[in-house]
Amino acid sequence: MSYVQHGKEYARDSRYLTTRVTADGRDGFPVEPGRYRLVVSRACPWASRAVIVRRLLGLEAALPMAIAGPVHDERSWTFDLDPGGRDPVLGIERLREAYLARDPEYDRGITVPAIVDVPTGEVVTNDFAQITLDLSLEWTAHHRSGAPELYPPALREEIDAVNGPVYADVNNGVYRAGFAGSQRAYAQAYERLFDRLDRLSERLRGSRYLVGDTITEADVRLFTTLVRFDAVYHGHFKCNRQKLSEMPVLWAYARDLFQTPGFGDTTDFAHIKRHYYTVHDDINPTGVVPVGPDLSGWLSPHGRHALGGRPFGDGTPPGPVATGEQVPAGHMPSRH
Repeated sequence: MSYVQHGKEYARDSRYLTTRVTADGRDGFPVEPGRYRLVVSRACPWASRAVIVRRLLGLEAALPMAIAGPVHDERSWTFDLDPGGRDPVLGIERLREAYLARDPEYDRGITVPAIVDVPTGEVVTNDFAQITLDLSLEWTAHHRSGAPELYPPALREEIDAVNGPVYADVNNGVYRAGFAGSQRAYAQAYERLFDRLDRLSERLRGSRYLVGDTITEADVRLFTTLVRFDAVYHGHFKCNRQKLSEMPVLWAYARDLFQTPGFGDTTDFAHIKRHYYTVHDDINPTGVVPVGPDLSGWLSPHGRHALGGRPFGDGTPPGPVATGEQVPAGHMPSRH
């Protein structure tokens, strides 16, 4: 499976299924607790956004989650973590089956996150950017008491303005560097990435969060790239001007979020490393997965409380991770 086209820039296939699950059901899929299944892999940064938002909002019971394994081949993500290699609710071995149930001629990316309609077994949407916004805006009737506002009306314009360049230069920028097919394409992606990280460092130097004084959708989107930076993007994708741990402001910001319920407790470093170093065999043909880096620094003091801010605004932190959804202890940082 080739990710790099020699001599060319990387271009992400953004042809997503844009059907939406909404409160009024205008696309034919009304919000109904238990009707849908959120399919994710903890390895994927786009899916991790949905995992974090779902937990912050307390949607575990209303929107059950299926966790695919960390690797896939050209035929898609598999449910190899489940007994018998099948999702116990959907009864399928590969996510591809749910896409083909929606469209037998489906020829686009088999991506996570995906929301599957359990009664029909069909994928409703894999539009990752819209999924998290809809969890905030369309599923409000099922939010937990004390759920934060991750996309508050007064801040939406600013959040969108931040999210645009963060996606282009950072979230997708690391892929543009890692999958570059020429020296020029790589150098351009590299410069854009670190220029944007420098700008974000300046923005966050005097502000605990990206927009306003609480965690918003913007922080979730940036975090899922930052948390993977030293483990995979610095080496595997050649984003190596500095490690995250060598960028003081962003490193402290990322640790602050990591130590906030909903972020670090949903992060599986073992799955992240196994996915990138195994699946991208045109970049890492040996398939060797690095032992490092040392993860204990994620638990070190960050000092960001001095900037003020209220992580959950007028709300409260989420409770313990739902039974069956805990990240294995050996896949997370531990104190030496």
